[in-house]
Amino acid sequence: MSLMRLFCLLALLATPAIAWEFSPTPICILRNDGNVATEVTYDGTLYAIHLTRADGWPTAPVFAIRFEGAAPLTISTSRHVIDGTTLTVTDRGFGNVLSGLQFNHTATALIGDLAVPIDLSGAADPVRAFRDCPGTPSV
Repeated sequence: MSLMRLFCLLALLATPAIAWEFSPTPICILRNDGNVATEVTYDGTLYAIHLTRADGWPTAPVFAIRFEGAAPLTISTSRHVIDGTTLTVTDRGFGNVLSGLQFNHTATALIGDLAVPIDLSGAADPVRAFRDCPGTPSV
């Protein structure tokens, strides 16, 4: 094995896998720590999506998320909140967001002139588990 191949193999082994994860406790949580740390929560009453980005988010009147793949969809809102480096949207129903995450390969967070892609590879099964979380209504 060449030195370059060995170096590449070691680099891959040392890199943590970025995966979508689901946890049912203490509340229903779907999480991914990619280039935009993405967390979807359901506390029995309210859904929330929290998008955390090291460089933060610009202030703008509308936030949108565009899903690309088998079930393309764009959702927008003026009811987002930016707190430090985290952008949060809450609502009592999240069916479109969950479908977007489950059935597509990319989501793009859009605010102002900024467009930030979010990889949805491997999200389908954890989203399915999130939908089945105890206390989560059928959405």
